[in-house]
Amino acid sequence: MSIAYVPTRQAAGGRRRVAIVGLAVLTLLALAVPASAKEPQYTSGGLALSGYDTVAYFSDGKPVKGHPENAIQWGGARWQFATAANRDAFVTNPGRYAPQYGGYCAYAVSKGYTASGDPMVWRIVEDRLYVNYSKSVQGLWEQDIPGHIAKANGNWPAVLTK
Repeated sequence: MSIAYVPTRQAAGGRRRVAIVGLAVLTLLALAVPASAKEPQYTSGGLALSGYDTVAYFSDGKPVKGHPENAIQWGGARWQFATAANRDAFVTNPGRYAPQYGGYCAYAVSKGYTASGDPMVWRIVEDRLYVNYSKSVQGLWEQDIPGHIAKANGNWPAVLTK
C-alpha cells in the first residue's frame, strides 16, 4: 500500500521538494503498512472522515476540518489535514492515526455489520481512534467499550463482505 500526495496548485518546486523528501518515507511505508490498512476505508464523497484531520483528534483533542492543499491518498481514500505537519505525521505512521475499522461505526462492526462513521462522534481508547454512527449509538458502545472492541476486532474485516 502506498501513500500518494494529491496535487495542489502550489509551485512546481514545492511539489518537487515534497516528492524528494517523501520518496524515502513512502518506500519504507510500502514495506511497513499494517494489514488492516489494506482494507477499504469508509468515505463520504471519497474523503476519509468526511475531510476531518485524523491527526488532530490526537494532537488537538477535537475534530478539525482538513484542507485540500494538505491531502494525500491512502487506503483507497483521500485524507485531508489541517496542517502540513499533521499530514507528515500521518505519512510517517498512518496505522497510529487512522480510525479503527476503516472509519466505520465501531459499535456496528462489533455487532457484525457496517454503518457509516460520524467524525463528530468519536473517542480515543488506548491510543486508537474510534468513530460511531451517532451519539445514541456511541452511548450503547460506551456501555462496554472493551467488550465491543474485542467483538469488533473479531469481526473485522470479514464484515466488509456481508
